[in-house]
Amino acid sequence: MAEPSKTGGGWWRGAVIGIPYLWLLALFLVPFAIVLKISLSTTTIAMPPYEPAFALENWPDFLANLKRLTVDNYVWLADDPLYLDAYLSSLRIAAISTVLALLVAYPLAYAMSRASSTMRQILVMLVILPFWTSFLIRVYAWIGILRSEGYLNQVLLWSGLVSSPLEILNTETAVFIGIVYSYLPFMVLPIYASLERLDGRLLEAASDLGCTPLRAFWQVTFPLSLPGVLAGAFLVFIPAVGEFVIPDLLGGSQTLMIGKTLWDEFFTNRDWPVASAVAVLLLLVLVIPIMLFQRVQARVN
Repeated sequence: MAEPSKTGGGWWRGAVIGIPYLWLLALFLVPFAIVLKISLSTTTIAMPPYEPAFALENWPDFLANLKRLTVDNYVWLADDPLYLDAYLSSLRIAAISTVLALLVAYPLAYAMSRASSTMRQILVMLVILPFWTSFLIRVYAWIGILRSEGYLNQVLLWSGLVSSPLEILNTETAVFIGIVYSYLPFMVLPIYASLERLDGRLLEAASDLGCTPLRAFWQVTFPLSLPGVLAGAFLVFIPAVGEFVIPDLLGGSQTLMIGKTLWDEFFTNRDWPVASAVAVLLLLVLVIPIMLFQRVQARVN
């Protein structure tokens, strides 16, 4: 049988490797460049509501286009404390939600990894099942559960645990509940994948060496599941920082998050350059720490 030529094989490998880069270029780098260009433009009362810094007809005059760029929008963000408060509030809410999701997801993933093979498939399906329903409908359902006349307060009043309805809706507590519920599968599945691959002989060896079950968990199971924990934490934390729907529906007007601020700048104030600057800074806030973390991990490994 004739062997495939090296030239043909190299071309095929290059094409396979190039597809993800083309996908990244088309769906991330190009949109990011457009948003960055708008963030360096000036606001006008027109459609679109900004003065383009780089118009196609003026592209040959590159130096003139550079002079039209402005960083006034970023200076505005630095001067107005609203945006800093929104960033810090979003990071705080996302961090707390990530920790809460981890506390709920780890025992669930651990129980799934210890179940029989048939039961594991059922449990994985139950974890994925909420994705079969619209995200917006699932968030709306929590309004009926958490409001003063909702099902949760009815159960608490009926059981005698409270004497008056709890004010949960339109608070940060409702936002935490909504984020943990919505993103819980993103935390459960990576942890479950790490625990499911764990070699049971390691726990047997730890037991033979005198480790109690609790000590074996902290010294063997948990360290080996850290890749899944970190992956799940990133999958929950990153979208939670820029979340808009959950704070808007469950948090009310008192909950300050950068996603709501971004929406207001785009659609209420129609200040696209400032909104684009907010989006660019949000991306940098999320991407730079992740890149630094990956570099540290690469050095350690």
